[in-house]
Amino acid sequence: MILLKLIRESFLFAYDALRQNKLRTMLSLLGVTIGIFTIIAVSSAVDTLRNNLQKSVDKLGSNSIYVQKWPWVGEDNFPWWKYMQRPVPKMRDFEQLERRSQTAKALSYEISIDNRTVKYLSNTVDGAQIDAVSHDHDKTWNFNFQDGRYFTEIESRTGAPVTIIGADIAEALFPDGTGVGKQIKIMGRKVTIIGVFTKEGKDMLGITSDNEILLPLNFAKNVIDIENEKYNPQIVVRGHDNLSDVEVESEVRGLMRSIHSIRPGGEDDFSLNKSTILTNQLDQLFGIINKGGFIIGFFSVLVGGFGIANIMFVSVKERTNIIGIQKSLGAKNYFILLQFLIEAVALCLMGGFIGLFLVYLGTFAVKAAADIQVVLDVGNITYGIGISVTIGMLSGIIPAYFASKLDPVEAIRTN
Repeated sequence: MILLKLIRESFLFAYDALRQNKLRTMLSLLGVTIGIFTIIAVSSAVDTLRNNLQKSVDKLGSNSIYVQKWPWVGEDNFPWWKYMQRPVPKMRDFEQLERRSQTAKALSYEISIDNRTVKYLSNTVDGAQIDAVSHDHDKTWNFNFQDGRYFTEIESRTGAPVTIIGADIAEALFPDGTGVGKQIKIMGRKVTIIGVFTKEGKDMLGITSDNEILLPLNFAKNVIDIENEKYNPQIVVRGHDNLSDVEVESEVRGLMRSIHSIRPGGEDDFSLNKSTILTNQLDQLFGIINKGGFIIGFFSVLVGGFGIANIMFVSVKERTNIIGIQKSLGAKNYFILLQFLIEAVALCLMGGFIGLFLVYLGTFAVKAAADIQVVLDVGNITYGIGISVTIGMLSGIIPAYFASKLDPVEAIRTN
């Protein structure tokens, strides 16, 4: 009960200091507010980016390996002339991997044909992304349908003239219906729509099926050279769920070196890319951003902390008589110390809560402007409150200590 009474009185004294010295206190709180706002805003932004990145990684598959000509992340002194001489993944590579791999849950051979125009009656879509894939594409990538279905095995094997389209294409070509069962012309051939992907929007890696047209690989094989480099052929290997990406990557590397007859010690003539390459690079960037935000916020909080320490010294001086009376009535040193310490913490908490409130308002602004759900979780809030309490204790401990050591007789005589 005594502790609760002490906390209550300390908060009342803090409020009184705020009321009597509005400008001085508000300027001091401003530093804490800006600091907490900066630290939590940066932390929330990083968490939001990381959360969106994780959604992209989930699409790619955490243990999927992409056999490609070029690496996703360049090395120091990027040896592009070496990569230029590499072959693109061939159908033979895909067939050998499919036959020999023990770690693969599924494999798919995929090509991309960019920026094609698609028409249906008077409706036109420009810049459509056409992808042709082998049958197990639905096992190497994660996607859902708002209407229709995926290719059957017979449709994939025979190269049937069927297609699956993205939600944006379906809305543009068929504003009054789904489009399933309709025919559109692609690469000079008529194909029947059998499915429409669920609308998902672009993720952090720019991956989306909204503007995609998906075809069976064997259909494209009858129209174009699917091993041509301009179509960016790749092999996607998705490992079994109980295996890590390292295990899958190790086996794929060994098999590819064997298929290409690369001698021991020789350089790979292919790249094995995986989602963790991107996440590791971005995590480093996020770490730098977090540190930068913390440093900027820390100095702002520090300035506010010095201001609050100054307020507490003034408060001690103004209440010297009261301190003397309290001590003469039996108040212990720790009681006086806690009284001023809690008051300093209360002032910092006011600034911290204002900073958190501004971040909270900012989440709505970002949502309205960019349709991005900002992450402001309990961890961020606890982090902000923890920093506020720490700064309050650091800025109030010395004034509180001086107050607790005052001689009661001398303190009462002070005018």
